[in-house]
Amino acid sequence: MGSVLPLLHVIGVIVSILALTMLVPVAFSWGAGDAALGSFMKALLLTATCGLGLYLATRRFRRELRPRDGFLLVTLVWTVLPAFATLPLMFQLPGMNFTDAYFETVSGLTTTGATVMTGLEKLPVSINVWRCLLVLLGGMGIIVLAVAILPLLGVGGSQIYKAETPGPMKDTKLTPRIAETARGLWAVYFGASVVCFFAFAAAGMGWADAFMHMCSTMGLGGFSSYDASFGAFQSPAIEAVAVCFMTLAGINFALYFLVWKKRSVAVVLRDVEARTYLGVMLFGVLAVALLLTAHGTYPTFLESLRHAAFNVVSIATTTGFASVDYALWPVFAPALMLLMCCFVTSAGSTGGGIKMVRALILVKQAKRELVRIVHPSAVNPVRIGTTAVDNTVLFSVLAFMLVYGATVMFMTLVLLLTGLDLVTAASAVIACINNTGPGLGQVGPSGNYQGLTDFQTWVCTATMLLGRLELFSILVLFSPQFWRK
Repeated sequence: MGSVLPLLHVIGVIVSILALTMLVPVAFSWGAGDAALGSFMKALLLTATCGLGLYLATRRFRRELRPRDGFLLVTLVWTVLPAFATLPLMFQLPGMNFTDAYFETVSGLTTTGATVMTGLEKLPVSINVWRCLLVLLGGMGIIVLAVAILPLLGVGGSQIYKAETPGPMKDTKLTPRIAETARGLWAVYFGASVVCFFAFAAAGMGWADAFMHMCSTMGLGGFSSYDASFGAFQSPAIEAVAVCFMTLAGINFALYFLVWKKRSVAVVLRDVEARTYLGVMLFGVLAVALLLTAHGTYPTFLESLRHAAFNVVSIATTTGFASVDYALWPVFAPALMLLMCCFVTSAGSTGGGIKMVRALILVKQAKRELVRIVHPSAVNPVRIGTTAVDNTVLFSVLAFMLVYGATVMFMTLVLLLTGLDLVTAASAVIACINNTGPGLGQVGPSGNYQGLTDFQTWVCTATMLLGRLELFSILVLFSPQFWRK
């Protein structure tokens, strides 16, 4: 029990931080005069009481975290925080059960954007603000925020950072101290978010809508305050702003940190993963635009390009916004978009999925094997740019892909056993494990996850958590070796 108490101490800190973030929807509720103010005040009080109580009860047990602590803590935090985040929804929306509320808040914090809610326009503005704010917090990872703060409380955070940070190369540090790195990343994230907010407002959004959609855009989460998502605005200017910032948020934020330190955008242009990401994105947009034009889906190429750019970028970056029902497009288009969401975003971005760097490593490893067959004695290391990839990273990527494929197949089979059709089941799992949100069929852009049974909802909830923490951070807890001293 003694080994768990230091983790509970850190959880108390992070739950207390979550309580503070509830002041944002409280301010919106007070300003708008909506009916949810009392619900948020009760939720804030209960969350703060639990967080501070846990912190004070366990403060004498704080210590530097060990590697296994990091994995256990990250999993605990990402399962506990959504439970507290459900409180405003449960208090304010009488028809909302815990299963649906937990799905909604997990979807927000994992930046998935899948929803079980309809009639979003009729909800109190503060409820929609809370949903979208969860995406912003989850985007960079509330864990990284805690890493920046924990050293001030006498608790080191490097093991949490390694467990939560997406991508195969977790030991790369931008600064000598991990807390300084975390604060730097949050500064970049916050600065970009402010610019995005004002860009949406300048393009014609109201201030509340600009704030909410900024949260969802920078977090690549896809929550909206409208059932029709961006289709409610019918504005090319607003869509253009979203395309720009979704694309930027899909690039490794560490590169922006280095751009700021070196005062040069060449850092991004020299990065192999970023260049490949932008190239694949451009190819996807042009391919879908040409397809839509060839099929006469839209009367002109420019209109096809507009809708292709917004929806392809949205799905490929795992954001999940929609401006039209792209499920009605020629089937190749939504299928390509769903494929792109599996790997297009960069490691260190706010997006989900396999990550572009892993895809690059796999392609280069396949090429190396082809060369080895012809020239068995050739020395041909896998390189990303000028850096040779260590074999431990290669093995890690191969293992990740094996587990990723097995998880997708297993979860799809589970949903098929419950009676879902193949298109809905497979696309729901792909959309959830990649933290994309909308899939196809019943969970397509014109529908949502509301029609799923409670069991199906929990399967999708677990899949979102597995995807956000990149599988191993959770699955390692089920290994007997993890619990042996």
